[in-house]
Amino acid sequence: MQFRKHTLDNGLEIVAECNPHAYSMALGFFVKTGSRDETGKNHGVSHYLEHMTFKGTPTRSAADVNRELDEIGSHANAFTSEEQTVYYAAFLPEYQDKAVELLGDILRPSLRGDDFDMEKKVILEEIAKYEDQPPFGAHEKCMAAHFGSHPLGRSVLGTTASVGALSREQMLDYFQQRYSPRNIAVVAAGNVDYDRLVSLTDKCCGSWEPFDAPRETPRADAHTSVEVIQKEAANQQYVVQIANGPAVEDDDRYAGRILATVLGDDSGSRLFWELIDTGLAECAAMGAYEYQGTGVYMTYLCCAPEDTADNLELIAKIMREAETAGITEDELAQAKSKILSHIVLQSERPGNRMFSVGSNWLQRREYRTVREILDSYEAVTVRDVVAVLEKYPLTANTTVAVGPMPHLPDA
Repeated sequence: MQFRKHTLDNGLEIVAECNPHAYSMALGFFVKTGSRDETGKNHGVSHYLEHMTFKGTPTRSAADVNRELDEIGSHANAFTSEEQTVYYAAFLPEYQDKAVELLGDILRPSLRGDDFDMEKKVILEEIAKYEDQPPFGAHEKCMAAHFGSHPLGRSVLGTTASVGALSREQMLDYFQQRYSPRNIAVVAAGNVDYDRLVSLTDKCCGSWEPFDAPRETPRADAHTSVEVIQKEAANQQYVVQIANGPAVEDDDRYAGRILATVLGDDSGSRLFWELIDTGLAECAAMGAYEYQGTGVYMTYLCCAPEDTADNLELIAKIMREAETAGITEDELAQAKSKILSHIVLQSERPGNRMFSVGSNWLQRREYRTVREILDSYEAVTVRDVVAVLEKYPLTANTTVAVGPMPHLPDA
């Protein structure tokens, strides 16, 4: 296994974890842009633009793009988050050249007006679909309530109003502000011919004009509030709680993830034994999520409406006990075992390593081997977890409930 990196003259970075023993490889263009880089006027444009890249380029139609991705037998797709837009494909090594040329081409889309108008309808339907489906956008609504005016308060999809009002000119302007080669990393993992990767990427992307694409990463303030959104047609109550946690740059993020595993993993955690195993709730879980500059813990609850108040009190009790007494050595060991096993199993696929290498590089500009990641978790102590709890109290949280209840007791 060898890590290699190179920067083209225009600032485009090419990083790869090369494994000559792998049977396949994965390639991704990681663009450091997402909903946190938008404004109120272009909210939703990052995700919309992701869709538009597959609608054709000056040299390819939308049909050509999809056909050629199929012709190399690739598993290809893209996604947009609060902080990244990633275009990727997994394929056999003999198709490396074709994949580089294809992905490089779609990152310079035509953004034709007719395609823009047609795809807007698709995006609006997607927004409507998620508004109609449980848990009725509770995650997005809780993020907005918790972060407020902070850039992370903007949802990835945008709103019907914001997307409906977007123009092609606004999208083009956003593209010209964010899709700089200095703001993009080409990431590969698996059986990679690295020298050829650099040569072809330079040929396909070396002429891209560089410019600065800055991003502000303020730490979010702690926030406490309760919001109830009534959906009379729902049969269950859906609740999301968000508390501040370590950021992606913070060394204590490993302790934070272990804490979330101890308290809210979907099997064997405190929430599992107290709420799931006892039949009090259908879902009760907690996860740690890190962003640049700030991070959060998210707790999810789904249960019968009449059980909501008692279940929320039970969750609060579990959080208070953790803040008071911490976790045990046995819980620490079990959480480490779960996390380490998951990392090792995931790392056997080049696609998973590509995402890990790419995210690390984009967020922290560092490369970490699987062994180094495992060692970071192994080094966490009970005291480290207690320190995270002291720094980021779980009981200081934002709560959003969506379902048939018009209000929560005492809310």
